[in-house]
Amino acid sequence: METTTLLIYGLAAAATVLCLLVLFGVIPHLRIVPDNTKFDFMRFRRISFPMSAAFSILALTLYFTHGLNFGIDFKGGTLLEVQSKAGSIDLAQMRSKLDALGYGEVQLQEFGSNGEVLIRISQQPGGEKAQQDVVTKVKDTLGSDIDYRRVEVVGPRVSQELLGYGTIGIIVAIFCILIYLWFRFEWQFALGAMIANVHDLVLTIGFMSVTQVDFDLTSIAALLTILGYSLNDTVVIYDRIREMLRKYKKLSMADLLNISINATLSRSIVTHVTVAAALLALLIFGGHAIHSFSATMMFGVVLVGTYTSVFIASPILIYLGVGEGRTAHVETPEELPVPSIAPGAPKPAPYKR
Repeated sequence: METTTLLIYGLAAAATVLCLLVLFGVIPHLRIVPDNTKFDFMRFRRISFPMSAAFSILALTLYFTHGLNFGIDFKGGTLLEVQSKAGSIDLAQMRSKLDALGYGEVQLQEFGSNGEVLIRISQQPGGEKAQQDVVTKVKDTLGSDIDYRRVEVVGPRVSQELLGYGTIGIIVAIFCILIYLWFRFEWQFALGAMIANVHDLVLTIGFMSVTQVDFDLTSIAALLTILGYSLNDTVVIYDRIREMLRKYKKLSMADLLNISINATLSRSIVTHVTVAAALLALLIFGGHAIHSFSATMMFGVVLVGTYTSVFIASPILIYLGVGEGRTAHVETPEELPVPSIAPGAPKPAPYKR
């Protein structure tokens, strides 16, 4: 049995034992974030907004100048994922053999540790039959010492259709999110959530332009997942903010936003840590087939999504006029809401800005 498989089984067994010990009370529950945090997030809003605007402009500039590295799904052509049976491979020798076929520029990308190579050959004139001929000639040229793990052939018509359908999918998703927000929240909350979603999308596309990861169908899936995940995180905080607005009429808006974010901070951190662990495993062990998906998700969900929900989606409500009459009121410690605490736990200190 391979070392990786043994490691996965060992981690799964350790996690199972740990969960059982916690369930039966042998080990106390782990508190990653205390319940009564008092972080002042709103003090950074004058930094986060200009910084996000600058990064968004940079991301759009990179998209229109540097562009995306369109994968085989959208560009058309032939992709072969091969592995040498001997365990090592000479890239220079393989390149010279493939260049001799006269198919134009051939891209070779080595990944993994056991002689795994990704071969990309540009689209050839002659339609689907010409692409199939490319696969046949490449196999004849490389010989029987190569194991072909994945072969993809995409013609020009199919690649254009896939790109069109992917674009339509993102537009429809954004439109559906708009409809949901329209019925769920007041217009200020809906607009704030939509700005946060577009912010995540723009920065993620900028990341893909900088790193030049393959932009293929899995990337479209990653962008759609980021939209949904970011919206869910924002809605959780917005629900708490709306609840606080109804409950506390005199609390200043900045203090109310801080308390709302702190109240959901433990949930947000635990959720993002577990998602990051799963994505990290996919990024390391998932192989090249889902590398674009894993890398895009890691950036969009873990890094950008977390930052946006706290430092963009929440403070933007102040600039949209939510709780406008509250900002002039200074709360005394007695007026501030006291979070619920477990029996026997120490009483938290009053909230201070």
